Amino acid sequence: MNSLEILDSISNSIEGDFRSIGLRYLEDYIKLRAISSAYDKDWEKNGEIERAMSLASEFIDSLSLKGMTKSIRRIEGLSPLLIIDIDATSSFSGEKTVLIYGHIDKQPATAPWQDGSDPFEPRYDGDRLYGRGVVDDGYSIVAAGIAIANLQRSGVEHPPIKVLIEASEESGSIDLPAHIEALGDELDDVELVICLDSGGFDNERLWRTTSLRGNITMTVDVSVLEHGVHSGSAGGVVPSSFRILRRLIERVEDSSTGAMVLPELYCAIPSEVVDAARSNAVEANDPLGRLFPLVEGLKLPGDASERLLDQSWRPSMAFVGIDNVPSVANAGNVLRSRTTAKLSFRIPPMVDGQVACDAIVKTLSQDPPYGARVTVTPDDPASGWFERPLPSKLIDVLDQVSQATFGKPSGACGEGGTIPFLAMLNELIPRASILATGVLTPASNAHGPNEWISIEAAISLTKAIATILASSPF
Repeated sequence: MNSLEILDSISNSIEGDFRSIGLRYLEDYIKLRAISSAYDKDWEKNGEIERAMSLASEFIDSLSLKGMTKSIRRIEGLSPLLIIDIDATSSFSGEKTVLIYGHIDKQPATAPWQDGSDPFEPRYDGDRLYGRGVVDDGYSIVAAGIAIANLQRSGVEHPPIKVLIEASEESGSIDLPAHIEALGDELDDVELVICLDSGGFDNERLWRTTSLRGNITMTVDVSVLEHGVHSGSAGGVVPSSFRILRRLIERVEDSSTGAMVLPELYCAIPSEVVDAARSNAVEANDPLGRLFPLVEGLKLPGDASERLLDQSWRPSMAFVGIDNVPSVANAGNVLRSRTTAKLSFRIPPMVDGQVACDAIVKTLSQDPPYGARVTVTPDDPASGWFERPLPSKLIDVLDQVSQATFGKPSGACGEGGTIPFLAMLNELIPRASILATGVLTPASNAHGPNEWISIEAAISLTKAIATILASSPF
């Protein structure tokens, strides 16, 4: 059978399974507060990561997949890893393995959610299912499992498949290197990787991600006093710790434009990337100019194509957290002793994360204004990823499936987020093709309030995964 015949034979049953057992799993998953270890220091004691991993394992068991072996790998002090192996059917015996990747850990549920809704209670609104972690990316185990189950139920042949579900991605995949090392040669025969932790500009077509930025996070602590002092006494005499922090940040970011100052944070943008940005700006109707919940009157800089390049191939900095600052309601007239900020830097796909991190730390630490005590504590940096050319047969399958399920050909775009696993795989399995895809869009609000998934898009993606597996497009 060709790819469209395969899709036709499994399309209805995949939709039925997703709307029944798939949504039931996602409802249970949303209820789990499986916050990643970087944000929940007591994650082992709280047990929610373990419950989420068990839920995913039980879901796979419920599908009764043929030729399956499954294990939850454990290393003391680290989050668990779920590995599922599915034997090839007879006509695919000896074929290389397809690896499907996802994660079950979640970001914290920051900021109020709409209408006072609970981030950990599933809520439906038309085609949307709301809940923390649902699109980033709790649905991945559902899509992978239902795709495989429907191939087997319909008697469609498939290659050997390995599903890898980790539990530290939202912490920068800090536990994954140790697990990968412990796997030994288990990934040596992987020919194609399908990463389900990404997406594109919208849910109107099947998107593949062509690049991802790296990420560097760090805390910067500025201290000027041993304790707070009356602002009438010290104001104008003792420099404000917040003012010093502002001056330090000016060393790495131009406050008038938002451009990064350090040359170590830049790389040349390939000409084909610039051409693709211009095309996508028109085809997707300026997606980054219209999909964010901007306050009335806010004007974004640049034009549509420049915004796409800014988001995916230029460095940026976000001020993501602050400590030692009282709330407005509790703010007394005190010149505070210290200010502690958390900064998140996104770096272009071809920039070395460690080199960039070292340059930032050095710039922020050296010669502090007024001799203030400045401590810069970086987390482990994550480099970005740039897609290697995919087999033309795979691109054809993506186009056919996208046209059949969405009514439009597939799309390709760079993304501004980070998936550390892909950079690891680029080094570990340099010959493997990597397809980064998913149903995440700028409007999906992953990491923010009101995170949601398009049920229709997730079903279509599941159909695409099944079709890819059966087509063996290596």
